[in-house]
Amino acid sequence: MPPPSVLLVIAGPAGSGKSTLCDRLVAEVPAFSRVVTTTTRPPRDGEINGVHYHFFSPEEFKRKAAAAEFLEWAQVHGNNPDRLYGTLKSSVLDPLAAGSSLVISVDVQGVESFRRAAGELPALSRAMTTVFIVVDRERLIARMRARAKDNENEIAGRMKTAERELREAHKFDFQIESRTRDEDFAVLLDIVEKARARAAR
Repeated sequence: MPPPSVLLVIAGPAGSGKSTLCDRLVAEVPAFSRVVTTTTRPPRDGEINGVHYHFFSPEEFKRKAAAAEFLEWAQVHGNNPDRLYGTLKSSVLDPLAAGSSLVISVDVQGVESFRRAAGELPALSRAMTTVFIVVDRERLIARMRARAKDNENEIAGRMKTAERELREAHKFDFQIESRTRDEDFAVLLDIVEKARARAAR
């Protein structure tokens, strides 16, 4: 018997390594794929509709949002009301029903939307496990500086956001106390087995 399908919803502050963990899980565990999310931004070079994202016009996105076809959605980059991102119910429920396991990285507000949806969708509730990556302050700042993408003001802003997010960690099914990439991944693999056991009940 193949293992039951699971959905891992992973959150954590910027610099916590959540995207790296998602990528490694998909690369190394054959049953897993990433959820294909939806955006209104135009495709970048090499991006394929339905593979990297579902690319919608703002009008189409808003129609689907009004019809409650999203598990979660948000306006991103506040200066552009038409820059929208979201996760269609069909992008999660259809692969799960077909036997695939899924992983997605979202912010804590998105996870709250997933929880609300799971309260109404038994298939989602059965499959879903939430994971938060906890990183101590010094390690998080060091990682942000090592990425060399942000100046000190941006790092300070990200740390304020991180502190708000860390206060939500207790609401998650599992927490990963982040150390090294390999240690974090080993903990994630253990969580996968626990999630499969829960989904099989």
